[in-house]
Amino acid sequence: MTPPAPGSPDTPSTAGPKRGADAPGGAPHSQTLSRGLRMLELVVSAPEPPTIAEVSAQLGVHRSIAYRILRTLEDYGLVTRDVSGRLIGAPGLAVLARGVQQDLQSAALPELTTLANELQMSAFVAVWGQGECITLVTVEPSHGHAVTQRPGTRHPLDRGAPGLAVQAGMRPEELAELTGGLPPRAEVEQARQRGYALSNDEVLDGVSSVAVPLRVDGHLPAAVAVVYATRQLDVEALGGKLALSAERVAGRLGQRLAPGR
Repeated sequence: MTPPAPGSPDTPSTAGPKRGADAPGGAPHSQTLSRGLRMLELVVSAPEPPTIAEVSAQLGVHRSIAYRILRTLEDYGLVTRDVSGRLIGAPGLAVLARGVQQDLQSAALPELTTLANELQMSAFVAVWGQGECITLVTVEPSHGHAVTQRPGTRHPLDRGAPGLAVQAGMRPEELAELTGGLPPRAEVEQARQRGYALSNDEVLDGVSSVAVPLRVDGHLPAAVAVVYATRQLDVEALGGKLALSAERVAGRLGQRLAPGR
């Protein structure tokens, strides 16, 4: 039997995280869909718009296959090309993003706006997502410069204050179930005790974050957080401000914050 050609639909990709058809264990998935979603991730998370050659290399597929995936994403208004032919997110992404935890986004926006302008920092809500911490919605200050935290930004759940706060908002047995029984960092229990999580230089060098749990029934485990260039601050006072904002977000959703233990 002739083996499939490299980059053919029958050849598993070795690039990128093990998701979709490439993920070990579980039921089989659609490799085409997996590649399309992975391309979308690569485009929106790239610091600069990538070329089709760069994306096809990261996907581990022939450029012709990458073009077919791209055309499908273009047809659905999710990706487009700039004047130089590089790939950028299209307006259809905003439509999809608005539907993710929509009531939580709406409830959080006024508080994030107040925090961002008061503190002159980017304020955001991050949520749990398949073992990662994903930024759901962000507000930057109206004036001045601040460290940017783009919606869709993701990092491991055990790195950075937002991920630690997300974990602190879960009951220990719930967290153990979601993490496969892996013990959390000691900082998770510390965040439970003092009400906020703090990190310095964990996700990006020179960048710090403070975050508090935001756990509301019927919603993904979440955190309210700010990110800023590392410097000396009264983090306890900052954590208190974030905790009050989280309470008000929960109140707008008609609930009190659910206990994390």
